[in-house]
Amino acid sequence: MTTAFTATIKINLYKGCYMNTADRIQHLRKMKGISQEELADMIGVSRQAVSKWESEQSLPDIDKIIIMSDLFEVTTDYILKGIEVKKQTSEKTVNMFIFVIVATVFNFIGLIMSVAVWYEEQAPMAIIIGLIFMSIGCMVFGIGLVTSTQNKASAKRYFWTINIWILSFTVFSGIYNLVFTRSIAPYPLYFKFQHNIVTYSSFWLVYVASCLLVVISTIIKERRK
Repeated sequence: MTTAFTATIKINLYKGCYMNTADRIQHLRKMKGISQEELADMIGVSRQAVSKWESEQSLPDIDKIIIMSDLFEVTTDYILKGIEVKKQTSEKTVNMFIFVIVATVFNFIGLIMSVAVWYEEQAPMAIIIGLIFMSIGCMVFGIGLVTSTQNKASAKRYFWTINIWILSFTVFSGIYNLVFTRSIAPYPLYFKFQHNIVTYSSFWLVYVASCLLVVISTIIKERRK
């Protein structure tokens, strides 16, 4: 469809209310700049059939109306009733899973950065760096809960199923190291003291058990809804 033809249709749509079906078919055909014979060839009928439509001697079958609506790029309602239904543009919906992915990436980067900085520098700044990234990740997730319009429930389940392992690892590690090594490291330090296999194993047992408890609770809660 040419720009001129599109503009002409928009300008003259309101006229459709004052035309009958025969007038609208003729009007659209002339706006398209084609003859009755050409229109007949395009939709697979005889020229006489088109002539009868435009002279109100007969009405086209519904399948021919659909073909003409596609050809003239108008609705079938416009051809039959003169009503041009505006195409509803679907509102841009924000999928919650996008926020979950972005938040998870920030949280994971925070964990990796804190571990890497501590491994190189042995400085408390490592924890701060990690917490900054994780705070951003949690903020992104929170924004998603407020602004998103779809998949909230399932997205929350996936978020906590994955991120509980990331977020709690730093927290458990910080508490563990503070109590047993008098340092603040983003991962459990084993080499700082001797004969600690039981304590070190207990850390992993508590960490894994706590995360599994959250994951299972989240799944059960979701299934009860």
